Amino acid sequence: MEPIAVPATDATGGPPRGRRTPRRLRSLLALLISACVVLPLSAAARPRIPAPAPADLPPITATTLEAAYAANRANAARAARMAEAHGDRHRAAADRALAAPARRLLAFDGRGTGLVTEVFGDLAHADHVAVLVPGSDTTLDTYGRFRATATALQHQLAERESESTRVAVVAWLGYETPGTVSTTVLTTGRADEAAPRLGEFVRLLRTLTGPRAHLSLLCHSYGSVVCARSAARGAPVADIALLGSPGAGAGSAAALRTSARIWAARGGTDWVADVPHVEADLFGTTVGFGTDPVSPAFGARVFAAGDGGHSDYFTPGSICLANLARIVLGDTSEVTRA
Repeated sequence: MEPIAVPATDATGGPPRGRRTPRRLRSLLALLISACVVLPLSAAARPRIPAPAPADLPPITATTLEAAYAANRANAARAARMAEAHGDRHRAAADRALAAPARRLLAFDGRGTGLVTEVFGDLAHADHVAVLVPGSDTTLDTYGRFRATATALQHQLAERESESTRVAVVAWLGYETPGTVSTTVLTTGRADEAAPRLGEFVRLLRTLTGPRAHLSLLCHSYGSVVCARSAARGAPVADIALLGSPGAGAGSAAALRTSARIWAARGGTDWVADVPHVEADLFGTTVGFGTDPVSPAFGARVFAAGDGGHSDYFTPGSICLANLARIVLGDTSEVTRA
């Protein structure tokens, strides 16, 4: 989950076409120009970190899960040694933490900004599975923050878990997230690339858990664009929650053409409420993500998220976290509506 930032740094979503204003368009253009200057400088400031190619895994099934976890841990340990030799102690520490014996890594790629999919709980026997999809600036270097959201949800669900209700949580950093200050964070490009991967992963979960398991996508910030794109491509999930969303890249929940229930929430002090909600064509590129997901025009099931900010949706003890647990467990009648 990306850190709290100023309003113009995440993506911008928007209301229906035809409600554009010149001032907002100028603001978006200014962001694009700034990003074009800042991004090359920031990219050049840090050399590429060496890492091994991902582990060569057999097809993942319920019986090969433990072998996959072990192979990915070994790969992370190798990546840690390579990063240490390269002089990047921060990345080495992040990789080393992922290589710990207790970690359940369903996927790991230490190259570049890095990719990792981590499981919390017994995935092969879960009745309810929540997949968390992060927003901008989530990488191996910042993965600890994203992991904390998954463990918070896991603990919340554990309070309601029983012998007849088994749950698992998956932290899916399965795509290269856009930088907070970049042109990519204002368009659907990264989401379009990520959506097929997320859909493929959800279908893998279906083979592991069986058709009766209740699968949910919990999508934060730019991750909500990824989830919406994946839903539109037919990802087989029951519920999709858009949290602190700049827009879903669609004019309405119905436009996603999914059978999943679409939920949306925004904290009372989340700065996403103040970003320009527009969709515009600039130099042949569509900037912005359509209708505000918590607006009546979008048509999502809007639920209470409390007074938290952009990074507070999984805060332990919060009404938002309690509602997310209810959605994951299918207790939709208990969700506190906004």
